[in-house]
Amino acid sequence: MKPYLLATLERAIKTAAQVFLALVGTNATGITDIDWAGVGSAVALATLVSLVTSLAGIKLAPGDGPAAFGPETVD
Repeated sequence: MKPYLLATLERAIKTAAQVFLALVGTNATGITDIDWAGVGSAVALATLVSLVTSLAGIKLAPGDGPAAFGPETVD
């Protein structure tokens, strides 16, 4: 179970980083004009969705990986 939870956490962190970079990176007006509350809200929501999706598939996952379907495994 521990490898599964670590893989789930890793996926959630990657999701948070991707959403943060996408939202900050697409803001052409400058770093001081970014709606940081909006960015934080979107990052938090995406991270929560990633965690819930991974945990919801816990009984369906092959091996120890957080994938609900497919060959993903954690060694």
